Amino acid sequence: MHQPARRPACVMPILAGRLPPCLLMILLSFLVLLTLSCSSKNELILATTTSTQDSGLLDVLVPKFEDQYGYNVKTVAVGSGQALAMGEQGEADVILSHSPKAEEDFMAKGMGESRDAVMHNDFIIVGPPDDPAGIKGSADATAAFNRIAAAGSTFLSRGDQSGTNAMELALWKDAGVDPSGKGWYQETGQGMGATLGVANDKRGYTLSDRGTYLAQKANYTLAILFEGGASLYNNYHVIVVNPQNHSSVNAKAARDFAAWITSPATQDLIAKFGLDKYGQSLFVPDALVKGAGASPTGSAKPSASP
Repeated sequence: MHQPARRPACVMPILAGRLPPCLLMILLSFLVLLTLSCSSKNELILATTTSTQDSGLLDVLVPKFEDQYGYNVKTVAVGSGQALAMGEQGEADVILSHSPKAEEDFMAKGMGESRDAVMHNDFIIVGPPDDPAGIKGSADATAAFNRIAAAGSTFLSRGDQSGTNAMELALWKDAGVDPSGKGWYQETGQGMGATLGVANDKRGYTLSDRGTYLAQKANYTLAILFEGGASLYNNYHVIVVNPQNHSSVNAKAARDFAAWITSPATQDLIAKFGLDKYGQSLFVPDALVKGAGASPTGSAKPSASP
């Protein structure tokens, strides 16, 4: 009776017995590189500010992007300054941040291939409901900061070079106050969600983006004590890291993500995020708004097919 040919359980032992050791090592190296190459093409490293993570927005957006394009997204939520540093070092493919001046410097150094407006919300000053520094009703944000300093009320700074931290420091500068070294001024070195928690525990004030505060409001007794004004506008941009500086950057995946997050369908998702749970959108989409703002660089273009 004819016996069907038996399929080898593994090819490598057979090859190992037939190939010289040097050729076998070359073949093994090639297979490892091929595996890594295929893996890296399907992985996208997204360096993002903590507010997009803490607000829950990325929990909605990232799975939809992965399903549509087939990428495996590795999200690294840090302050905007750290996210931009990752891009500069070639440790991220695409960046989602909200630190305009730092982003403009990043682009000026040739670190980014494109930078496009995605969305905005605003910053708010939150603190104990009884408002010991009496900032409620302040004329503007700098006046509120002046009252906190004059009262010596506890203020929690993120102190992490994030976009929120950059805005906070700019407000202190505008107020003519140098808070460093003051007993009432404390740095957490943590993200927005964690800093809100510390402010709540210490009955202190802090500057927060509205999205994170609303998403975590149920966990705290902190109240919004000052809001409004152009100085508290909070812009988010998506930046494709320049692959000419780092060959490891997955440029195609980064461009696909930038094109996807600024597309009409995703902008609609952003516009609706938070409506059902909080009665208001946590972010306002900007990508389709003429003059929403970004540096004069080419926009990422969608690929022909996912």
